[in-house]
Amino acid sequence: MNILTPTADGSNTLFNEEIGEHYHSSHGALQESKHVFIEAGLRFGLEKLNTSTIDIFEVGFGTGLNFLLSYAHCEAAAKNLNYHAIEAFPLSQETLISTAYSQYVPNIIWENFINKYDDTINSNTRLAENCTLEISHTTLQNFNTEKRFDVLYFDAFSVRHQPELWTDEIIAQACSFLKPGGIFVTYAITGNLKRAVKACGFTIEKLPGAPGKREMLRAVKIA
Repeated sequence: MNILTPTADGSNTLFNEEIGEHYHSSHGALQESKHVFIEAGLRFGLEKLNTSTIDIFEVGFGTGLNFLLSYAHCEAAAKNLNYHAIEAFPLSQETLISTAYSQYVPNIIWENFINKYDDTINSNTRLAENCTLEISHTTLQNFNTEKRFDVLYFDAFSVRHQPELWTDEIIAQACSFLKPGGIFVTYAITGNLKRAVKACGFTIEKLPGAPGKREMLRAVKIA
C-alpha cells in the first residue's frame, strides 16, 4: 500500500509500506527531482552532448515525477525525448493523479502522460511528436535491451531497503545500457557505489546533494 505524504517543499510523495520508504526525499520531492535528475542529469547531458534528441533510461519510474519534469524541460528547450523506464510495481493511474504533480508541468504534458499512461506499460508509446515513453514492467535483474541511452537516472529505493539493486553486478548491468559519453546520476553516494561505477569505465564526480543529502554522484562513461 502507498500512502500520500506531503514533503517539506510542499510537494507530495508516496510512502511504500511494503518497502518501508518514501518514493522521494521528505525534504522535498520536487526539489530533489529537479536538483538530481533534471539539473545534474538532463540539463548537463543536453549541454555536453549537444544533441537535438536525448535518450533517457530510468531505474525506478515510481510516481513519474522525473519523467514529467524531463518532458517539460525538453519541451521548453525544443528537444526530442525518448524515455525508457523500468518499474517492478507500476502505480495505478488513480494513484498518479493523487500526487497532484499535474501542477508542476503544462496541462498538455500532463494530459498526454496520464491519458496514455496505461498504454506505455511494456509498449513504446508516442505521447507527442517530440516525446516517447515506455515503462517496462519488470525488475532490473530481469531487464535487457539492445538500446543504448544518453542519460541514466538511477532512482531505486535506498540501499538500506533495496540492497539487491545496489550490488556491483546490478550497477554494472545498469551502466552497460549507456552509450560512450553517457551520464549516470543518482541521489546517493557511497564508497562502494563509486568503486562499482568507476570499475565500469566511468569518471566519477561528487556534486552537492539535494536538501537533506550532503553529496550525490554523477559519472560519465569513458568508453
